[in-house]
Amino acid sequence: MTEHDLSKPDIRKANDCPPLPADASMLDRVVYWLGIGLGSGLPRRAPGTWGTVGGFIVAIPLMSLGFVPFLIITLLSCIIGIWICGRTSELMQTHDDPHIVWDEWAGIWITLLPFSYMSVTTDTFWQDISQSLSIIALILAFILFRFFDIIKPPPIGWADKRVAGGLGIMLDDIIAGVMAAAVWLVVMLGILL
Repeated sequence: MTEHDLSKPDIRKANDCPPLPADASMLDRVVYWLGIGLGSGLPRRAPGTWGTVGGFIVAIPLMSLGFVPFLIITLLSCIIGIWICGRTSELMQTHDDPHIVWDEWAGIWITLLPFSYMSVTTDTFWQDISQSLSIIALILAFILFRFFDIIKPPPIGWADKRVAGGLGIMLDDIIAGVMAAAVWLVVMLGILL
């Protein structure tokens, strides 16, 4: 793989997850497992969707900590995600393999930031999240993120095709998360007002 080779495996076909090299260090093993979303990116078909499910499941207890902690965790996931995705890509010897899903985790967390902000208090989070409107809001956030991540309207598609390395892997999902969060916010404000 060259530094600027942005070709990817065909995601319309079932693909096996590239294995971790046998001589990988302990740090590389940890990074690889984070890169594949603790295994949520392993399915041969639709690993990005399954990776988003994994990130979504992890986000629920993280959001219960409150908006500020969830925001900090999300920002850190974006920053360290550049290195995690870049290193995982090097270990897999391919650019942006579909099984690398840390970027989906960060993207869905960005999408969920407005929901986290709108949650009343951390004391009532678990009661609030079980309400019908909250469940609909969470499902809508998931659908919107997957829509933007799959369709890749501008500038998402540009970032996906033009930016290399770990930043390139992360950037399209960060933008998709921001766009999905903005649309989610407009829809939810329309419902609530």
